[in-house]
Amino acid sequence: MIKNINDLKNIDFTGPLVKNASMKVLVSKEDGWNDHVMRIVELDKDGYSPKHSHPWPHINYFLEGNGELEIDGIITPVTTGNYAFVPENTLHQFRNTGINTFKFICIVPTEGHKY
Repeated sequence: MIKNINDLKNIDFTGPLVKNASMKVLVSKEDGWNDHVMRIVELDKDGYSPKHSHPWPHINYFLEGNGELEIDGIITPVTTGNYAFVPENTLHQFRNTGINTFKFICIVPTEGHKY
C-alpha cells in the first residue's frame, strides 16, 4: 500500500481547549493495522492540543516546525528530528512555538483514536 498525504481528509480538532489543530490518518485498521493508528498532527501558528490524559501511551516523531511538549508539568522544546514517548495517564499538551506549522507523527492504540 502506498498513498499520498495530499489525498487524505483533514480532520479539524474542535472545542474550547484546542486551537489551530488538525490531523490526517495515515494508517489504521482500514489499511490492515488493527491495533494502532498512525496520524499526522498539524498545529498552525499559535496552535495547541488540549491538555489531557488517557489510559494509553503514544509515540510522537516531530517532522517540521518548532514546538513544545508538556508532560506532567515539565515543558520540553521539540523540533524536527526529536521524538517522544508519552506514557499512559500523564497530563500532556503539544504547542506550536514557531511561526510555521508544527507537524508530527502520532501513533496511538486503536482505542486512542477518537476521530
